[in-house]
Amino acid sequence: MTDDRVLDPAIVERFRRDGFVVVDDVFTDAEMDAMTAAVAAAVEADMREDTRALAEKSRYEQSFQQCLYLWARYPDVAPWTAHPRLAATAAALLGAERVRIWHDQALFKEPGGRPTDPHQDHPYWPIAEPDQVTAWIPLDGSTSEAGAMSYWPGSHRLGLDLFVNIFGDTDPDDIGHHPALDGVDAVTLEVPRGSVAFHHGLTAHRASGNSTGRTRRVHTVIFTADGVHRKEGLGHPSVDIDGIAPGEPIAGDLTPVVWPAPPAPPVAPPTVVAQLEQARRARLAQRLGK
Repeated sequence: MTDDRVLDPAIVERFRRDGFVVVDDVFTDAEMDAMTAAVAAAVEADMREDTRALAEKSRYEQSFQQCLYLWARYPDVAPWTAHPRLAATAAALLGAERVRIWHDQALFKEPGGRPTDPHQDHPYWPIAEPDQVTAWIPLDGSTSEAGAMSYWPGSHRLGLDLFVNIFGDTDPDDIGHHPALDGVDAVTLEVPRGSVAFHHGLTAHRASGNSTGRTRRVHTVIFTADGVHRKEGLGHPSVDIDGIAPGEPIAGDLTPVVWPAPPAPPVAPPTVVAQLEQARRARLAQRLGK
């Protein structure tokens, strides 16, 4: 069991060298059952109106169903997104005294879902400093057949910070073939249930398709070191809703401090929740052509 305060220095060193690491037994079976129930219920509620078959969806949606800001919109999810054991591990990996949630999201890859294209995460975010780590929590464990993750070791240390458009209808540029990654082979990791894969915001990664008959269910939480600043050129709800201007520290209702652990899980104000729900419904209407 990962302690709330101490992480094996060898794990931290491996993360800093490779840009990814699996931390075993972060959650117990009972905790995983409770988390799975909360996240699955939230995804079901978010997707209830979307009855399209996989073939009717966009190329991006065929990679996964993406449900954002579950912690803010579903109180049962908040204790898991902000779990002290998870946040403490993120802080140790980043070498940060304080960490904030950037956002969380469920990524459910349906049976027959296509691979997730290779990319880095940090280029999608209006954050100046690349001090972020994603906790990738497979609610049923992950296998190569059902959408396991692959990572390019050391790719976070090569100066790569490239936007890859995985959202369109055509094949994006394959960051895995970038000259900086010549001679570097991606490593695929199968993650047992209860363990968590962490990767740096600049680590190049991808996920396999889902050739099984069941949905690959994953909950992810992106943590950022406290003290990072908004950069110009990109919009994002995590800073736009809180009115954080370029150059300002990222600190608001949607990016609460979760380590050191607060007395209770974070709660988003009703006005913020309403804006998130409005954005969700707008995205849904766009997908459904309404």
